[in-house]
Amino acid sequence: MSNLLPNTTKLAMLCIAGTLSITSLNAYATQIEIKDPASLLPPIAKWHGRSEALISSDPQWITHAERSKFKSTSNYEETISYLEKLASKSTLITLDYFGKSALGRPLPFVHVSSDFTAKNRLKMLAQAGIHSGEIDGKDAGLMLLRDIALGKKTSLVDNVDLLYVPMFNADGHENASKYNRVNQRGPSNMGWRSTAQNINLNRDYAKVQSVEMQSMIRFINQHQPSLYLDLHVTDGVDYQYDITYGTNGSHSYSPNIANWFNKYYRPALDSDLTAMGHVPGDLIFAKDNRDIKKGINGWSATPRYSDGYGSARHIPTVLVENHSLKSYKQRVLGTYVLIESSLTLLDKNGSQLVDAIMQDKNARPNELPLAWDYNKPHNVPFKGIDYQTFPDEISGAQQVKWTGKNKQYNMPWFNQDIPTKITKVPSAYWIMPQHIQAIEVLRRHGIEMNVLASAQTMSLEQTIVENESFGKRPYEGKMRANGKFSAAVKVINLPKGAVKISTDQPLGKLAFVLLEPAASDSLFQWGFFNTIFQRTEYIEGYAVVPLAKAMLKQSPALAARFKAKLASDPAFAKNSHARLQWFYRQSDFYDKNHGVYPVLRQW
Repeated sequence: MSNLLPNTTKLAMLCIAGTLSITSLNAYATQIEIKDPASLLPPIAKWHGRSEALISSDPQWITHAERSKFKSTSNYEETISYLEKLASKSTLITLDYFGKSALGRPLPFVHVSSDFTAKNRLKMLAQAGIHSGEIDGKDAGLMLLRDIALGKKTSLVDNVDLLYVPMFNADGHENASKYNRVNQRGPSNMGWRSTAQNINLNRDYAKVQSVEMQSMIRFINQHQPSLYLDLHVTDGVDYQYDITYGTNGSHSYSPNIANWFNKYYRPALDSDLTAMGHVPGDLIFAKDNRDIKKGINGWSATPRYSDGYGSARHIPTVLVENHSLKSYKQRVLGTYVLIESSLTLLDKNGSQLVDAIMQDKNARPNELPLAWDYNKPHNVPFKGIDYQTFPDEISGAQQVKWTGKNKQYNMPWFNQDIPTKITKVPSAYWIMPQHIQAIEVLRRHGIEMNVLASAQTMSLEQTIVENESFGKRPYEGKMRANGKFSAAVKVINLPKGAVKISTDQPLGKLAFVLLEPAASDSLFQWGFFNTIFQRTEYIEGYAVVPLAKAMLKQSPALAARFKAKLASDPAFAKNSHARLQWFYRQSDFYDKNHGVYPVLRQW
């Protein structure tokens, strides 16, 4: 880049190229300022819809977002104050807290019900701000709560309870700036994606690392919601849809719940959103953000994500992704309609959903997939936006310029619904008692377990991990692990305190994906058992040489294996250290627990 370019031009070009980070932006802040980050975004079409009638002008009850004409959003204190005002207005609304953030902020939730004493009422959890820059759900929820408190929509909670979490990532919510999400059109004070500990909460469901997620899992275990809305805003390509959402399909761990979504939820929700002027669509990802015509992908989430977690533990979960390039007003109003419609649907078709939940909880399959692959594509209609490509001098590659003009595509659709890594489900797992952190994670999830009262000897399947590998850098605060797994049945001496996890329980499938080491969100792959790869005792050359000679003399079979290894592995043959280590590993002196996965299968 020429030094003759003014700083403003440099910054704009860097932003357009997608190469400028927030850190770099702050470095420029003393010299220039992008007053309107939305000026960097593609053109946007004007929008009007029936849902605009939901906007209030009542000076006593108007929300911050409405007052600002959806330019900004309320901060933490303003949000709490407004919720307190609503709770004091209506006996249908109570404000409470389900935990604290890493910085000690209380995490609020609102319980809305016509009968707080009744048991077995259906409950819907609407969660906003897991990514605090994507805060549409908060402002939509405040508007809906206002209309319930003022008596306009009390019938929504005649038979169904609403649990509303406005700011799950409260610390990220207060780390607000207009520079936080350059790909998103408003609000002007977007929060930050991760927590104060730099943990992405929508990668934390399986490992339950953050204090926020620990509180949320307790909350879910306590209330057992029948429907869970996780409200986001997506990045990516431009298209006409302003609100997309995904539910794991019938190939998942909850096929009956998936069928309920397809039969009842999707048709009614799409109809309601369309009637109010919105354009709903499936949650999709472009195969190539620079060439949308290559096709679009579906997604099967794993349990680190809300919808993958919901599938594994049979909580009907909807991952909502509003389109980041649409106006904040349009996105908030679409979310209002979605929450309201979901409550109505749960009231109308809740009994069928309860049946589906119980069928999935009671299912005991003999085998389950650990991953899913993409199927062969078929063409589907897609409401896209036209675009042009141009050679970019900054990046040295072709870049995309979205025109803002609607275009209908016939698009290849790749759905991720082919089960792979089909694995038999054992009757139970046994965990050695010293692995306290892993056991605690399972306990936090609410998985049933039994602790061995006295030592016992059993025939169990033991897994050995070889060729172990680790992430090059921490991911979500963990050093991810993988390896090659081999298993054999052995007589195992289980000590007192060993923990048995039966798969014959409602959360048996969740236990399966957390404890099968080949699963992408297993506790093994999240690094909870990395100490099995640490060696603390070693052998010197002066000891291993006579040891190797003695072993060769005593065991002709070992000598044959050594000779075969030399012949088949030239690198091994040339490595004197590896040759001596090979004998050490075969000897009685080697650590017997090295590489041994401390979770055993009972068949």
